[in-house]
Amino acid sequence: MVERGSASDAERIEELRALVRHHEYRYYVLDSPEISDSEYDSIFRELQDLEAVHPELVTPDSPTQRVGGEPLAGFAQVRHGELMLSLANAKTEDELRAWHQRVVRLAGEAGAGSESLRFVLEPKIDGLAVSLRYEDGRLAVGATRGNGEIGEDVTGNLRTISTVPLAMLAAAQPHPPVVEVRGEVYLPLAAFAELNEQRVAAGESTFANPRNAAAGSLRQLDPRVTASRPLATWFYGVGEVEGRDFASHAEVLEWLRESGFRVNPHVRGVATVDEIVAGCREWQERRDKLDYDIDGVVVKLDDRRLQAALGAVGRDPRWAVAYKFAPTTAQTRLLRIHVNVGRTGVLNPWAELEPVEVGGVTVERATLHNENDIWRKDLREGDLVILQRAGDVIPQVVAPLTDLRTGAEKPFSMPAECPACGTPVVRTPGEVAVRCPNPECPGKLSEAIKHFVSKGAMDIDGVGDKLVDRLLNLGLIRDAADLYRLKTGQLAGLERLGEKSAANIVRAVESSKNRPPARVLFALGIPHVGGENAELLLRRFGSIEALGKASVDEIAETPGIGPVIAESVHQYFRDPRSIDLISRLEAAGVGMTAATRGTSGSLRSENDEAAAQGGGRGATGAAASGPLAGKTLVLTGTLSTLSRQEATDLIVGAGGRVTGSVSSKTDYVVVGEEAGSKLVRARELGIPLLDEEGLRAVLSS
Repeated sequence: MVERGSASDAERIEELRALVRHHEYRYYVLDSPEISDSEYDSIFRELQDLEAVHPELVTPDSPTQRVGGEPLAGFAQVRHGELMLSLANAKTEDELRAWHQRVVRLAGEAGAGSESLRFVLEPKIDGLAVSLRYEDGRLAVGATRGNGEIGEDVTGNLRTISTVPLAMLAAAQPHPPVVEVRGEVYLPLAAFAELNEQRVAAGESTFANPRNAAAGSLRQLDPRVTASRPLATWFYGVGEVEGRDFASHAEVLEWLRESGFRVNPHVRGVATVDEIVAGCREWQERRDKLDYDIDGVVVKLDDRRLQAALGAVGRDPRWAVAYKFAPTTAQTRLLRIHVNVGRTGVLNPWAELEPVEVGGVTVERATLHNENDIWRKDLREGDLVILQRAGDVIPQVVAPLTDLRTGAEKPFSMPAECPACGTPVVRTPGEVAVRCPNPECPGKLSEAIKHFVSKGAMDIDGVGDKLVDRLLNLGLIRDAADLYRLKTGQLAGLERLGEKSAANIVRAVESSKNRPPARVLFALGIPHVGGENAELLLRRFGSIEALGKASVDEIAETPGIGPVIAESVHQYFRDPRSIDLISRLEAAGVGMTAATRGTSGSLRSENDEAAAQGGGRGATGAAASGPLAGKTLVLTGTLSTLSRQEATDLIVGAGGRVTGSVSSKTDYVVVGEEAGSKLVRARELGIPLLDEEGLRAVLSS
């Protein structure tokens, strides 16, 4: 921080403005602050105080003037100094290659060889295009794209966005007398979800997607409304420029960075058409790692002289193209809300949807988390809703389109009785979850067997959800132990199962008897016992039989096992149904003992022995082939129906690992209520975010 010294108030004001601009650039554009928030606040307050004493010295570009003023009666029109061109689309790789061939041919006609051509790839931000006119380095006018020739004057609203420079950085002087800076205003995905929730709570209509939300926020007649929404920007080009020439698009981007504009860090240069295609493929796969929507990749010829030579067809430049992705959001009808029963008895609502294509996949159903989440979003049967495939995998109902309701929509409430067995449901005080207390509930039995055969547990190939339900309905099984009594002839007689498929299933069931006992323990589905905890318990007790005989205190003495888990394990082994199941599994030949004694007399697990020989899976190897195998996750906030330990166990049981801090190596961050700094860090790094619903969907994928 610069000391005031003997400078005059006018000099000090200019000094403070330069400091604030510098630190805003470091914070909002570079994500690399040099001072603490309190130090920044001190500088900003001193500037405010001095300007209050000297109102005659206040200028429109002062950082103190960023917050919006009084509402406008309407938007004035602005004619752009240079047309804001649209982009032709390429929807397939063949179309992308055809565009490249045309550019090479036209560049050749303009005297450039194909070997000298370079291109720039930019993520195509799904936001609202804007043009900012700067005069002598100060923001004069900001406008929407409009029809490309004439837009709307939204200067007052743009000034409220922290990443819009009110004045270019001094380091970039001399500033052009006039320059139009082109960019995109967008709303981060997390902010979009929060905004829709706020609007539902206030009884207002929801936005259909982040782009509409950004456009609606920027086109507010009251700048204070715009200022209340966390809009952000990326800048990617210039229009009219006086007094400055740029040889290449890459040079334009570098100048924008130096001038204080936020330029997307993922922009990169390429030379060949194969590199262009590979880059577009890569972004199609990575788009879910960003905290903002991209709907494609923009490919631009780098040489600005050639850009001018190639010109445009209508309003589409020949030198650029947009490779478009399939949309990740769509609107569809929520036909009905169903409820199924999980293996622990929790009732889980899910949405039956009017089929719709999202991200290239037809979606007909989506999970709805829990009753509280449905109420919070105000979802009703019959609603038109916004559907999003988070991470291009997990279908999520984001929000209802409340302004399109007809009055025929039906609010949802959790049934008073279990849909699987008719037993009155219960809700433990303080919990969100509604449970079926019936230990013989067929819904619980079905989910328990599905968990038993899943990849993270016994990994029985060929025994999927539908087959489990058919076997239960036909009375061929009543629990997991009955799987080991199935014969090829019984299965071959079922619809769509031939002799060969039936024989393969029987072999897979037989092979599962040799799974490490820690996986058997995890497969039993004891509450709070995931793959990692099962390993810890088997290492301590050596066998499932010994564990079953242990007291609560003895179980709790296991390193890494707390009192809640110990009590859950102890209670499980006191239930006659559990004792019967384990006895029948053991009689069928399923391995229950994990330990061998070495010459030193110390207890070593079979996994330890294998690891010592170079072929072991390690402490979490029991789930090395699970849906989260090799993935690193971080938990933040409070989940609705899972404790932190339960969530950790589920992740470890599926092959993943849980760490305490977010880094570039983190694959997912699981976000609950009141998430803190880990969520902020995840957004900064573009780490994919999962709520509890998303976590369960990944675990079951």
